[in-house]
Amino acid sequence: MAGLTSTDKVALIATANALADAAREAILPWFRAAGLAADNKLADGFDPVTQADRAAEQAMRDILAQMRPHDTIIGEEFGLTQGSSGLSWVLDPVDGTRAFLSGTPTWGVLIALSDQNGPLFGIIDQPYIGERFWGGFGQAGMRGPQGEAALQVRAARPLSESILFTTFPEVGSADEQAGFRAVAAQTRLVRYGMDCYAYALLAAGQIDLVIEAGLSNYDVHAPIAVIEAAGGIVTDWQGGPAHHGGRILAAAGAQQHAAALAILCQVPA
Repeated sequence: MAGLTSTDKVALIATANALADAAREAILPWFRAAGLAADNKLADGFDPVTQADRAAEQAMRDILAQMRPHDTIIGEEFGLTQGSSGLSWVLDPVDGTRAFLSGTPTWGVLIALSDQNGPLFGIIDQPYIGERFWGGFGQAGMRGPQGEAALQVRAARPLSESILFTTFPEVGSADEQAGFRAVAAQTRLVRYGMDCYAYALLAAGQIDLVIEAGLSNYDVHAPIAVIEAAGGIVTDWQGGPAHHGGRILAAAGAQQHAAALAILCQVPA
């Protein structure tokens, strides 16, 4: 976004980290807690929401009301709060609630600062492990139990040497599943069930590709910011902008991206 000074960017990064800290504090008491309840948001299927989801988003909204009252907020649990600044905070308080309910530490908190053109800065935070990944405004880094390090995606490589992640084996529609399987058949290794942690691992140089479908904007804004800052590529399955959600192709390098895109772009809309 034009007009942001270096001082503005420092303050916005500080706000994003304050949100992540508040979400950690709100969520961790609920993780692996006895008696954690989940409501189902779907009449047909299972899309859970817990006290942790709501508490974390409310904690982040409370901070934004104090620190950035004129910014728009787009949150998974409490929807849209319109602002006037031209900046938006896109929040997914617990991405991977199914994992959260199962006790696996592959869920995360997604926080993105965006404008009308897409994400500017993002955080993927895993409170239980204590890992935070961030990217944007010329930064790409992570902090965790082993200290702090820069983020850099893997080098270019063919699909036959690539590692591919997705959240569910059942990727979207039947056509989308077929497209995913066609890419997967050419890769070295496929893993499932990682939620937003897959995007963090791509930015950290551990894997090559994440392919998903049916995502919302709050699922992808933070991953886009972090991956692009680390040198990666995130598009839809036609090679266009991905920040509106839908079909997502995230790749470490141009070679991996082009090879997967050549297959996925043939999937009917």
